[in-house]
Amino acid sequence: MFRRMTDRLSDRFPRFKRFLEWRRRHRKKLIAAFVVTMHTLGAISSIQAIMSTRTPQGAIAWAVSLNTFPYVAVPAYWVFGQSRFDGYEFVRQKEMLAKSATENRVIQALREQEMMAEPRSEREEAQLRLLESLSLLPLTRYNDVDLLIDGQATFDAIIEAIESAEEYVLFQFYIIRDDELGNRIQEALLAKAVEGVRVYVQYDALGSLDLPPSYVEELRDGGVEVSAFKTAGGWGNPFRINFRNHRKIVVIDGREAFVGGHNVGDEYLGKHPELTPWRDTHVAFRGPVVLATQVSFVEDWLWATGEEIHELHWTPERAPQGDVAAMCFPTGPADELETGTLLMLDAINVARKRIWIATPYFVPDEQFVSALQLASLRGVEVKVLIPENNDDRLVDLTSYSYLEEGDAAGIEFYRYQPGFMHQKVVLVDDEISMVGTANFDNRSMRLNFEVTMLIVNADFAREVETMLQADFEKSLPVTPKAYTESSAPFRFMVRTARLLAPVQ
Repeated sequence: MFRRMTDRLSDRFPRFKRFLEWRRRHRKKLIAAFVVTMHTLGAISSIQAIMSTRTPQGAIAWAVSLNTFPYVAVPAYWVFGQSRFDGYEFVRQKEMLAKSATENRVIQALREQEMMAEPRSEREEAQLRLLESLSLLPLTRYNDVDLLIDGQATFDAIIEAIESAEEYVLFQFYIIRDDELGNRIQEALLAKAVEGVRVYVQYDALGSLDLPPSYVEELRDGGVEVSAFKTAGGWGNPFRINFRNHRKIVVIDGREAFVGGHNVGDEYLGKHPELTPWRDTHVAFRGPVVLATQVSFVEDWLWATGEEIHELHWTPERAPQGDVAAMCFPTGPADELETGTLLMLDAINVARKRIWIATPYFVPDEQFVSALQLASLRGVEVKVLIPENNDDRLVDLTSYSYLEEGDAAGIEFYRYQPGFMHQKVVLVDDEISMVGTANFDNRSMRLNFEVTMLIVNADFAREVETMLQADFEKSLPVTPKAYTESSAPFRFMVRTARLLAPVQ
């Protein structure tokens, strides 16, 4: 069939016929040139991989594959192999931190009004220094925090906050859909723009790939500033599509902020045809920590548009009620250090009583497995909660591979039974809670732009404990038998999936 088609084209188009004849005469030369070119690109790419890949194991794997089978490895490397995100400009030191506190009005105001959290011991002082070095943002006091369980409570609160906005709304989600919830959000944002409130909307270009241009144009026509976060943007970055901006942030007038696991889509309200009910968690903040969350949005907007957002509220204010210590952790591939990895390792290492982890995607690398084993062996209660029904088959298979080594150290695994559990929550001992957008996998730790809220407060930790206890009651414990007593083909698929953990 293909031969008949080319014959017809040759008869109708003499130039095409001459091209085919030239290709037949030079076929061997073309093949040789292709082979030489791909092996040359493989060699050059392997040097780049050795110089830039974050881990020695990753560098070795890429170097071997790029030189032995470059025809597949070269395009794969330039799409999936890059782990550093150059060109991202940090504005945290401009807006929140400076070399001297007297040079920065925000830090100065926090100190003068005693809104900076003070350590109670030398151990806490060292811990606080570590956290602030990673975040480049301060741990503040006098915050008020609400735990928002599931989509209805979350989006009712977000829409109510948008409706109360007087100056500006900063709205950022990994996924925005043109569905019933997306239309409700769109109407609320457009209504504020009509009132003269400045509205800024950002979404991830790949996460929101299905978002129709008409949705965006309606926002722009209504006076809303809209920008996609395109990780492949910028000169020299056409293949940088393996990164994602996975953050979900809403800031209202610099006085209230929302962060958590939800995206804008009907499935997050429990309307997915297969994964309903949808289990997720968000948090709402008031107080000085809102300004730190605002910095994260400003940085992303600057990258995406090249423009700064002016006339934002940068004067820290105490929450009307509450004295919760809270901190914002924006993490991502542009960081000099692997801040997401270090934050989570630190949380595991400081645990003395318990560490409960709820995540939809549990694909840790070896350092996390070792850290969790050590925590369990020193007497910490380590419990991992993952969904029974997962929307990613590869991740689901990989999760079985950790059962044996986890169980050997006393780590408990549970699979949440109803619907799909999408929350990203960590509870450490009786005071520390973490709620945000980061999953427990390589993508969130190294490739995604994420944001995690750290809350240090015993009352809030008890709320999180009660919430997670209810989730565990809807879950079933899973033992190594789920893997060891399964069929040989299933075990083979699990081990193969584990090999692909770094790219999941």
